[in-house]
Amino acid sequence: MPNLFMFEKPIGMRDTLPELFRLKESVRSRMAKETKLYGYRFLDTPSLEFYETVGQVSAIKDQQLFKLLDKEGHSLVLRPDMTAPIARVASSHLLKEGNPLRMAYSANVFRSQEKEGGRLAEFEQFGVEMIGDKTLSADAEVMTLLTGVLQAAGLSHYHITIGHIAFVHEVLRHYGGTEERAGVMRRYLFEKNYVGYREYVQELNLPANSQQILNKLPDLKGNEDVLDLALELTEQNVGSTALRELKELAHMLKKAGINSHLSFDLTLVSHMDYYTGILFEVLGDHVGFPLGNGGRYNELYRNFGQDAPATGFGLRLDRIIEAIGAVDAEEPPLCLIYNEAGQLAAMEKAAALRAEGKAVVTQNIAGIAHLDTFTRNFTNISYMLDAKELGGES
Repeated sequence: MPNLFMFEKPIGMRDTLPELFRLKESVRSRMAKETKLYGYRFLDTPSLEFYETVGQVSAIKDQQLFKLLDKEGHSLVLRPDMTAPIARVASSHLLKEGNPLRMAYSANVFRSQEKEGGRLAEFEQFGVEMIGDKTLSADAEVMTLLTGVLQAAGLSHYHITIGHIAFVHEVLRHYGGTEERAGVMRRYLFEKNYVGYREYVQELNLPANSQQILNKLPDLKGNEDVLDLALELTEQNVGSTALRELKELAHMLKKAGINSHLSFDLTLVSHMDYYTGILFEVLGDHVGFPLGNGGRYNELYRNFGQDAPATGFGLRLDRIIEAIGAVDAEEPPLCLIYNEAGQLAAMEKAAALRAEGKAVVTQNIAGIAHLDTFTRNFTNISYMLDAKELGGES
């Protein structure tokens, strides 16, 4: 009797069939080529990490971690992201000279999902980390590379929204009065529940001016002009340092010629709680979730005994492919069908064609159960029977 789960997969897992695998490989290759042009070096880390190190410092919620025990009783996790594992590697092996590091990765990560969510529990993340450079130039470089990677992937329609987590924190704490209130408002902003946000602000016993400023916060979205509006709106220099950083970054990105894909959202809040400064998320067509996100995180490395500022981004490869939509199909391989007498000639011809970089499938006709269904998979077929090439079909 067949096992009940013989053809099933765990929640959130999926198979990558040949056509999707080919698309992923092609997109990943183009993205990696662009990344290397900026001097970033690729690395990989183990799928399993210690919970006490990578698991606890990761920004992913504890209930989303896949946990298990090894034979010695140590708690392990399947890596939920790549930023924390790279921080572990860089802190132990790469940061000794104190110079900025440019690291890149493309790897599967694992996050437990609710059954009703329909989200993947295993997906490929592509990203970069600029480690050890605290300047805005590093943020500008990462965002410039981000646009290059998206275009290299084949995305023509995408949008990058930029914010500053320090601005949000300062405004909500200053005008909300307490950290507890600020936390509730941040959650509403993260969920983009602006109705709920304003209702909550209305319930608070706040001065009229504070309530007015908090109510106007969700409107601070758009082009660079919203930064000036925000400076006029707030008082006592609340959030002014963050706004000046955003204005300087906007100037750098304009010089780089990528401002047409950008806008600002001063309510932007991430589910990653280690961001300390500029942050951003990437949106694309046909996808209901962000394609990726990134930003500056200057405190994560302290968990590994280092004081290293860092910035970077991570992209979901599955969502990138979904946003790209139609992709040009690669040229199908030539199929050489032979019989016993034509086998040697077929092998010789296939070897010559492969040496020219062409894809060739060779198939003994005796191994084909139904010739008509087998040949449906090919548009270019030749027959080599009795050591003679009998021509092909298109």
